[in-house]
Amino acid sequence: MSNWDRFLDSFFNARVAAEYLPKIIEGFWLTILLAACIILAGVAAGLALAVLRSLGIRVLNWAIIFVVDLFRALPPLVIIALLYFGLPAAGLSLSGFAAAWLALSLVLMAFTEEIFWAGITAVPKGQWEAARSTGLGFLDTFTLVVLPQAVRMVIPPLTNRTIAITKGTALASVVAVQEILGAAQAGVSFSFNPTPLTLGAVAYLVLFLPVVILGRWVETRFAWKR
Repeated sequence: MSNWDRFLDSFFNARVAAEYLPKIIEGFWLTILLAACIILAGVAAGLALAVLRSLGIRVLNWAIIFVVDLFRALPPLVIIALLYFGLPAAGLSLSGFAAAWLALSLVLMAFTEEIFWAGITAVPKGQWEAARSTGLGFLDTFTLVVLPQAVRMVIPPLTNRTIAITKGTALASVVAVQEILGAAQAGVSFSFNPTPLTLGAVAYLVLFLPVVILGRWVETRFAWKR
């Protein structure tokens, strides 16, 4: 057998591919479900923290900054491990899916809060003053004038962050979640052949190429025209 034949047999083995393709497809859909749950929870929590921070309550702001900086500094894999392996010692057990969802949601929350806060502070002060001069209160000014402008400005970086956190779902494989990478690794372990990893790579391409293209369109669509 030539080197090329050995390469094909190792990474493109048709028999192994046919056997483990259904598992990779199941992992593909699980990855989408996990990513959707993370994005919904993380973006909502980040926006809520940014809104609370805009109230200007000093003690509350300090607490928000501490939490945000903490989860921005900690590696996501460490958070997943702490939640999955550490919480049982405190009498609280989480499934692998729940631990990965909570950990990555907290990470996304931290980055999203900073993104929304940057958008809020980027709105010119004159917008606040003009709205208040019409008789609008702080809450109405914030929700009707400032926040819509801030959200429009942060859509491109927010899209990039959600793409990055979706890629981070591969970390769930360390807590036995059978997403794409987990399913591929299990296939390699049982088949003694790396072909399932090739299938996993193809699955990631199928998942992320449309997402990246959509992200590029969003960046262009919502960029401020100069």
